[in-house]
Amino acid sequence: MHPDVKAALDAARDLRHKIADLREQIDSIRARRPSPSGAVVPEVDAMGRLTALYLAPGTAAQYDNQELAAEIMAAIRESAADAGRQYRHLMDVDPWAEMKAEAEARAQVEQ
Repeated sequence: MHPDVKAALDAARDLRHKIADLREQIDSIRARRPSPSGAVVPEVDAMGRLTALYLAPGTAAQYDNQELAAEIMAAIRESAADAGRQYRHLMDVDPWAEMKAEAEARAQVEQ
């Protein structure tokens, strides 16, 4: 097999692995920010989807409907913003930097 073809196949395999790793990291993002009172804690994923909701015992009896909804919504907004920050932080890293360095190292060895 020609060395250039082998290098291209290796690079493609490495790229598939990097993409899979990045997807796993994105899938693992979770944010849990409490409501102003601390009685409500939602869990939100990287896409802003609500994945869980914790209400402290007695919370539903402590608030009227509008207050409880406001507590829940405030906590979800904060959690979604935090999950978004985690996602942006992950995406701000150059995912190809390591691959470029490896390719440059291989090129140096081959010369």
